[in-house]
Amino acid sequence: MPRIVEAAGGIIYRPQQAASGVMKFSDDGRLPVGSNPASALDAIEVCVVHRPKYDDWSWPKGKLENNETHRHAAVREMGEESGVAVELGALIGDIEYPLADEGRRKRRVKNNTVDQKHVVFWMATPITEEAEKRRHTALGPVLPADKDEIDTVVWVPVSRARKLLTHILDRTILDKFVALVKAGAAQSRTLLIVRHGKAEARKQWKGLDGDRPITPRGAAAAFALNRELACYSPDRLVSSPWLRCMQTIEIFSWQTGLTVDTADELTEDAFAENPDAAWQRFRKEIDRMLDTGMDTAICMHRPVIGGMFTHLRGMCASEALAKRLIAKSPYMPTGNAIALAIIETGDGPKIIDIQKVSPLVY
Repeated sequence: MPRIVEAAGGIIYRPQQAASGVMKFSDDGRLPVGSNPASALDAIEVCVVHRPKYDDWSWPKGKLENNETHRHAAVREMGEESGVAVELGALIGDIEYPLADEGRRKRRVKNNTVDQKHVVFWMATPITEEAEKRRHTALGPVLPADKDEIDTVVWVPVSRARKLLTHILDRTILDKFVALVKAGAAQSRTLLIVRHGKAEARKQWKGLDGDRPITPRGAAAAFALNRELACYSPDRLVSSPWLRCMQTIEIFSWQTGLTVDTADELTEDAFAENPDAAWQRFRKEIDRMLDTGMDTAICMHRPVIGGMFTHLRGMCASEALAKRLIAKSPYMPTGNAIALAIIETGDGPKIIDIQKVSPLVY
């Protein structure tokens, strides 16, 4: 039976080094919130790598290692092949082609009767050295690729990349990247909504509900989730003060050195008593993220997440996106998260991408 080799990578983009007069960039080197998406393509450059084994130019990417998700492989491979530490943004898409066609200069045609290579691509931006050090424990090591694997790394304008890329499917991914940039994705910030790890059953717990802890299974999922959250390199952590949420997010806090700000309005009791106040606090975190550029992770409870989804569906750029914010309990599994790519518009915040973020527990 034909096998599928899984791989991941992405398009890393940054301000053009000679483009300072075209668009003013944020202090972190990313396109500023609210800037004109139509001008973004002229202001950025993308990373393309040369593989001497195949003598081709392609996006930085590579195969998944054992016990690794596509998300983590994308960050690791992009870092190894480009020499730049990155964080993920919006999901671009995927391609699939016969494994035997790797590196060949021919039109790749899907053929399910032979071994396939499946590659998932993300948008990605470089992070600071400080941010790289902060997330190192959670993410794990990223080592430079050998010279016989990648011998040249170039940063070129989007128009130049199209001419430089060897393979048609890589240009297809570039087309999808361009569409995302035009939709404002280069100005997006990432909001991570985390559901706490599996907690002790209510019927068995004798203490206060706010003191109900996560189980060993829940702790394993919370620990594994850190590796996935690190791929987005959040700058700010927020949580319900109840123990099961704090135990879930505190592991990432310990590994990164980020403090956890508590939000009393996001406990289950507070939400049940005043759902509007819970939404106002949550919306305040979105506005703060867009104002400061600090990507944020918020850990909450099942019913609170459902209430926030009700409001967030109205922020989605399309009905298809809104349907991905599940309308019925449990909304998402315990110990999982979703990543929302949010942009600021004249009509308020808009969600342009939603990704499921699931840990790999082994």
